[in-house]
Amino acid sequence: MNTVDFQAEHFINREMSWLEFNARVLQEAQSPETPLLERAKFLSIFSSNLDEFFMIRVSGLREQVFHSGVAQDSNPDGLPAIDQLKLIRHRTLDLIVDQYRCLNDAIWPALGEEGIHIVDAKEAKRSHWLGEFFRQIVYPVITPMAIDPSHPRPRYHNRALYLGARLRRRSGLGPRNLFAVVQVPQVLTRLIRIEDDAIDSRQYRYIFLEDLIASRLPELFGGFDVESCSAFRVTRDSDVDLLEQESDDILQMIEERLKARRRADAVRLEISRDADESFIEMLVTQEQLITERVSETPDYSDIYQIPGPLDLTGLSELQKIQNRDHLFETPIQPQLARGLRRQGEDLFSAIARHDILLHHPFDSFNPVVDFIASAARDPSVMAIKQTLYRTSGDSPIVKALIEAAESGKDVTALVELKARFDEEANVTWARQMERSGVHVVYGFMDLKTHCKIALVVRREDLGVRRYVHLGTGNYNPTTARIYTDLGLFTADEEIGSDVSALFNLLTGYSQGHQWNKLVVAPTDLQSQTIQLIENQERRAAKGKDSRIFAKLNSLVDPRVIEALYRASSAGVPIDLIIRGTCCLRPGIEGVSENIRVRSIVDRFLEHSRILVFGQDESAKVFLSSADWMPRNFYRRVEVMFPIESQPIKRRILNEIIPVYLQDNIKARVLLSDGSYKLVKAKDGAEQVRSQVDLINEHLMQALKKKRSLTTHPDGPTGPPRLTDLARKP
Repeated sequence: MNTVDFQAEHFINREMSWLEFNARVLQEAQSPETPLLERAKFLSIFSSNLDEFFMIRVSGLREQVFHSGVAQDSNPDGLPAIDQLKLIRHRTLDLIVDQYRCLNDAIWPALGEEGIHIVDAKEAKRSHWLGEFFRQIVYPVITPMAIDPSHPRPRYHNRALYLGARLRRRSGLGPRNLFAVVQVPQVLTRLIRIEDDAIDSRQYRYIFLEDLIASRLPELFGGFDVESCSAFRVTRDSDVDLLEQESDDILQMIEERLKARRRADAVRLEISRDADESFIEMLVTQEQLITERVSETPDYSDIYQIPGPLDLTGLSELQKIQNRDHLFETPIQPQLARGLRRQGEDLFSAIARHDILLHHPFDSFNPVVDFIASAARDPSVMAIKQTLYRTSGDSPIVKALIEAAESGKDVTALVELKARFDEEANVTWARQMERSGVHVVYGFMDLKTHCKIALVVRREDLGVRRYVHLGTGNYNPTTARIYTDLGLFTADEEIGSDVSALFNLLTGYSQGHQWNKLVVAPTDLQSQTIQLIENQERRAAKGKDSRIFAKLNSLVDPRVIEALYRASSAGVPIDLIIRGTCCLRPGIEGVSENIRVRSIVDRFLEHSRILVFGQDESAKVFLSSADWMPRNFYRRVEVMFPIESQPIKRRILNEIIPVYLQDNIKARVLLSDGSYKLVKAKDGAEQVRSQVDLINEHLMQALKKKRSLTTHPDGPTGPPRLTDLARKP
């Protein structure tokens, strides 16, 4: 193998790379080419992403720096944890400035021009409707809480929004000066639409719930004058790891973990920019937060003063606005997958005839739901087995599993209770399925089961046959309409044997199976991935055709990155589409000059994982549930599966991958300094927006088969007009 002297500067810092991903999300909100209410949505997504980043990544770095006895994690770029925290703060402050400049200078004025207005607390005081709404709906829910020696301070909930007030007694009981807080109720909508008959019904007028409460604080604190009022929220460490504890009941342990998360250490305080300084100092002391004044590490602080409404995830309420179609992306109608268009053919017959590829959201997710629902009703089906990592709140798949169990079929569901931020929903589903007779298991204590697999065992005339669905995304019909993912239906006997063995491993620790076609983590996914990369390196060294293509969410694992560097230095052309974090640094002379890295951020979250090793028809093509990260290789059960059907392989190589590589509207190229540059179409060149082109490709394929369709899977008969989905420059 080729040898390369790897150095720390060959790697991009993971945390800074993630922040650059969120910057690309923010760019979608800043772009005037993005429809207005979609811009508001991207502002909301940016805030949600940043919350999770602080709860998980920043909390881990703070542990290393400020808590003695916590081991420092080694990272390939060699940057100490405290330096990472300083860089994170500096970049985050810049991004927050950009976010609120976008909101205040662009989004709010543009919404106003469309008849969508956000009113402030001063206007709220004059609204009779809001006064009645406050007294009847809000007032009974909220609780004013004084903070003094006789009233212990409240424990501020993670990410909950509060109003903090400085009060001065005018008459009655209580101290002369007082601090008090009010939690903004999470059970109420954050953005309240003002339903005032005096207002034109075509207008939309909203107020943030915290502004409504702020306008009525004198009603809550009778006898006191409100001298100042500020909104604030505390973000807490949510990476509470209790999985090393001994427990006889993992379900109970996860429930305890959820309680612990609510009590965890604070890692960030967001507060209004004009907040009372003495109130900030009180919160800092109470929560033991780090500020530049008290820290031995200058240029670092946990305090973020915000120039506008806190927590812009509340903007998601604007997505419910109706009769403003021009402010949204054109809705798409998912099509029926190509291999399922033979009229009158049932799903199992279609899968038995040939493998079927589904590309969501362009292809309908309904066949995946029907796969389980049909199996539940089919008297020939003997058993159903499925992994559930994340699913929807009203999951039709879970309901079908329950129906199958209640009808006497053998049903096994592996529910991953450790799916971060979905633990509570998964606990609920697990309890419900257990009561209905489903065999519910939870996988391994120290590994997350992240693979997406469903197995149906069916008795047929020629014997027992296994039908399998393998996917890159979750069994969630809701996210299947907003995430791009790939799924495969197959009745391949060797894959079926592998899937049965994998379920036996997950449910009973059964080992020793020699995998036929699946590549499984933590067993050998990393080693097999490196071997596939090294095979291309050897071909290039011998002057043979070679190629590597990978589309992933994240690229972090140093051993895989080093293998890619060796392949690049041997002359292998490497194209990577990495949506989020990428620690590989392209363009280093003699190391990575043959590697090109792109990121695509658009209306759908790019979530599919596609891997290609080799050129043309001889290439090995895989789909996977795993990114190239240490956690996917070592701490999760993952599956990479081959695409062996020649028509499907050609579709991936000739239709799907090229359109992503040609995108010159929503693609950004990673530069060697770690920054990203938006790809621009050359003068006169065709403009390619990959997601819109894929919509149109699926639509044209459906039009070709229109005569053979009797009903549409997701709505009215027949597909929508092609002109409805024309490419947007």
